[in-house]
Amino acid sequence: MKFREYKTSSGKKVLAGKTAKNNEELIGQIGDEEIVLHTKKPGSPFVNIKHTGRLSKKDIKEAALFCAAYSQAWKKAKIKKDVIVHYFKGKNVYKKKGMKLGTFGVKKFREIKVKKQDILDFKNE
Repeated sequence: MKFREYKTSSGKKVLAGKTAKNNEELIGQIGDEEIVLHTKKPGSPFVNIKHTGRLSKKDIKEAALFCAAYSQAWKKAKIKKDVIVHYFKGKNVYKKKGMKLGTFGVKKFREIKVKKQDILDFKNE
């Protein structure tokens, strides 16, 4: 199954899982230093920015917007609101025995708030 794809305004390739199984495949191909994103709440695609070297804050913000727009926190919300997205390096993702398909733990992460209006604008592009 192919991943969802997006390109940031600077041309960085961004991949997102579509299902729990697809998220497993996505996590399996991530490099230790690559950035991974997931919403704070469950029900989000894992998102990976394919890059080498440094990323701009704008790249991370655009990938977070992509992640939030495809999350259950956004899609199933009766009242649309801002979405909190965690981002972290691939080396901080782990899988323990017994974790459900598509579920992972994260050692260290940062947060970014994706504004409701930005998601609405993104979905209408």
